Amino acid sequence: MYKRKTKDHSSSLEMATTSSITLSALPLLSLFQILVLFFVTSSASNSSNIHYDAFFNCLSKPSHSQIPIYPPNTSSYNLTLISSIANPRFITPKASKPLLIIKPLNESQVQAVVICSRKHKFQIRTLSGGHDYEGLSYTSNQNLPFVMLDLISFSSIKVDIKRETAWVQAAATLGQLYYNIAKKSPIHAFPAGLGPPVGVGGHISGGGYGALMRKYGLAADNVIDARIVDANGKILNRKSMGEDLFWAIRGGGAASFGVVLSWKIKLVRIPPTVTVFRVSKTLEQGAIPLLHKWQYILHKLPKELAILPWLRKLNLTRELSFVSLFLGKSNELLQIMQESFPELGIKQEDCIEMKWVQATLYLFLLPYNGSLSLLLDRNPATRYPFKSISDYVTKPIPKSVLHELWRRTSEVDYPYIAFIPHGGRMSEIAESEIPYPHREGNMYFLSYEVDWIKEEESTKNMKWMRSLYKYMTPYVSKNPRGAYINYRNLDLGRNGIDGSASYEEAKVWGVKYFKSNFDRLVKVKSKVDPTNFFTNEQTIPVAHT
Repeated sequence: MYKRKTKDHSSSLEMATTSSITLSALPLLSLFQILVLFFVTSSASNSSNIHYDAFFNCLSKPSHSQIPIYPPNTSSYNLTLISSIANPRFITPKASKPLLIIKPLNESQVQAVVICSRKHKFQIRTLSGGHDYEGLSYTSNQNLPFVMLDLISFSSIKVDIKRETAWVQAAATLGQLYYNIAKKSPIHAFPAGLGPPVGVGGHISGGGYGALMRKYGLAADNVIDARIVDANGKILNRKSMGEDLFWAIRGGGAASFGVVLSWKIKLVRIPPTVTVFRVSKTLEQGAIPLLHKWQYILHKLPKELAILPWLRKLNLTRELSFVSLFLGKSNELLQIMQESFPELGIKQEDCIEMKWVQATLYLFLLPYNGSLSLLLDRNPATRYPFKSISDYVTKPIPKSVLHELWRRTSEVDYPYIAFIPHGGRMSEIAESEIPYPHREGNMYFLSYEVDWIKEEESTKNMKWMRSLYKYMTPYVSKNPRGAYINYRNLDLGRNGIDGSASYEEAKVWGVKYFKSNFDRLVKVKSKVDPTNFFTNEQTIPVAHT
């Protein structure tokens, strides 16, 4: 999706912004200091029933030594937590907070946290990039104490151009991945989102769409191996976890099944030169007829071309921007546009030829002619509270409805609606290939978003978003009304406050995300995590609970 990067409210694909606070060289505390501070400062519910000393003793065994642990009400804890919260909507006194923040340095320490947390009844919330839209990586509405497992140290990337693969750890960002690929080859890429600071771990586990998906599918479609820690604290790869679990974590939300440590991905080939353009239209310039026509030419466009319209309000002015990435040169693109979409009026001067890695900067509205090191910045953006909801469109939306969408954007200060085209390779992959089911028959993906600046504006904007979602009901997919797990929406329903949910309760939201794949996900969950250790407000349930 596109999120605001700066105060001019520019935007970028599938990106939730993060704080610019850095966390280098935060001090570690001794076990004694942690215990003292924790007993003094912890205000968690049911704290008297939790054996903190036993939990810390478990973590402090020689085999688990030197695990960085941050207790509440310390500067290290507060800095770590604040920097992790990509959506400031959850920075409130009432928001739940982790009992501890744990930042393991290696895989064995992740195993230790899982083993000790399960033994002493602590829930785990795993953070890789911190971009969970409902804050489930660092908050909890369930009646269970939880620790935040921050994988920030897991950010290594090993690119093997000869084999056209890469191992990418969970907390590496998309920008870091693109940077490392480009350093090795100008004709290789990876089909994922256009938000450089997004963490790879969660992005891939939910599917991971981007501007290359019409050619190569989702990020999760291009995963060939993984390393995870399961509920028993064992490290598994594709061979040892089995094909059912490997299927489930590629698009089914890995937080239901374990802690993803790293992904092995398949790189794709691209031409050395790609072409981009970005043109904007106002209502008076025919924005709505152009958007309406765009719906009818999607199937005519080659897989190599993605045109992504977005409607936004910028400095009190509303405009519709058409942003495009084409895997080829400008002369080829101009011919395609003249044949398929001449109404948009794209000219040679609108087109810019560049390398693919430069396009990842261009589409994020960053300078693309300078240093590629901009891709390495985990925190390039200003954060705003936001609410975002997803839909899928299976038949063209009438002009009258598009006009109403335009009108509704006048009711709030910072609305944004993105239209992400499917088709191409996305229509060729079977719904059951991975848990992400929104394939053939889906014309495009809709993302509605609203941002705000002041906390007191929250109620108004949340109400606006829910009203818009209700209004769109007749014009989007049905039976079920589809939703994207990476745009998690707790309005669709949630698990119980104790972490449990019946099959019927979870199916309310589960079929929206996964359609018929939901039943298979329940079977996998029941097999690999029968005690439902890995749970949050919308994790896959265990059968018959």
